Amino acid sequence: MGTADVEAVWRIESARIVAALTRFTGDFWLAEDAAQEAVAEALVSWPRASPANPAGWLMATARRRAIDAIRRRTALQDRYALLAADSVADSVADFAVDQEIDPDRIDDDVLALMFVSCHPVLSRESRVALTLRVVGGLSSEEIARAFLVPVPTVRARITRGKKAIAAAGVPFELPPAGERRERLGGVLGVLYVIFTEGSTATSGDRLLRPDVAYEAIRLARTLAALQPDEPEAHGLLALCELTAARFPARTGPDGTPILLEDQDRRLWDLPAIRRGLAALARASARGLGPYGLQAAIAAVHASAPSVEATDWDRIVLLYEALGRAAPSPVVELNRAVAVAMASGPARALAIVDGLIASDRLPGSHLVPTVRGELLARLGRRPEARAELELAARLCANRRERSVLLRKAAALD
Repeated sequence: MGTADVEAVWRIESARIVAALTRFTGDFWLAEDAAQEAVAEALVSWPRASPANPAGWLMATARRRAIDAIRRRTALQDRYALLAADSVADSVADFAVDQEIDPDRIDDDVLALMFVSCHPVLSRESRVALTLRVVGGLSSEEIARAFLVPVPTVRARITRGKKAIAAAGVPFELPPAGERRERLGGVLGVLYVIFTEGSTATSGDRLLRPDVAYEAIRLARTLAALQPDEPEAHGLLALCELTAARFPARTGPDGTPILLEDQDRRLWDLPAIRRGLAALARASARGLGPYGLQAAIAAVHASAPSVEATDWDRIVLLYEALGRAAPSPVVELNRAVAVAMASGPARALAIVDGLIASDRLPGSHLVPTVRGELLARLGRRPEARAELELAARLCANRRERSVLLRKAAALD
């Protein structure tokens, strides 16, 4: 087995390994460190002798590393005495560990790990970094590349997150039933942030970061499997699947963005659309929340043969419902786009100008982007060009910026 094999096993099994170690030791920080040491050892030993049960090998090695670390902690002698009893019969323990690693089983330990990684005591940046590290199995270097930040910054966020969890005494357990749904919103929010960054990068020279988006989808599938009765877990999964289905048509071979009206819909991922619609149906059975409503909008797009044939009136109604369920200026701006398609640009421009008057999206390139498009459709070309040039100055993504400048130049 080579490095790629170790990384593949780790990506699949990391959440279960860290979760089981945290339950075993009661120490989230220790569990994650021991798991990382096991991976480092695997990178050295697996090329020489591949284990018959790679996941079990990682778990057993990480467990021994954790025991060794606890032995070194003089302040935890009582706990060491308890854990050392397990290490007396390593073969029995290792057998039990092997039995515990069932690739088809997802248990509450992983769900508890998600809740810990997304705990409210953490900053949003730490929640994202910890979730990708301990639940997703990504390295600090991979997270840094995904979010275009220095590796030391990612490591600092992870360290601060671990310290905050330890200082707050966050237990490794599922929240009580009464607060679980409220806390679930935080977990969903973290996965949504990760997916959004993958589907439209906020900065850099790539429009899409598919590896980031697909990692969010993998985590969303896990969460939906762990919380089968939570409609918003299925709603988020549906939104991610239906949005990602369009990835193959959203950029050209050189990475140039392709607008929705110009996309070859034959390139859309039909299996992903089917998975998304199935998840949406599960969400709809219990009533659509904000993620489910966004998924329903994505489903309208996915089922339309063209932009012109899209049911824009339905999309307007869905955005109105979303605005009542989760009001935000971005939702209002998206509603304006749908209104423009359903009823014309004049009505939509009034909505956008209302957002500007209330200063609800200061510094965002999205408002001048939409306003420029609307003004162009109304024949107000000099104003439209000025808005699109402003949007380009505000946009941090090089690919998006090039599209905006191209549109502005076409209005000369």
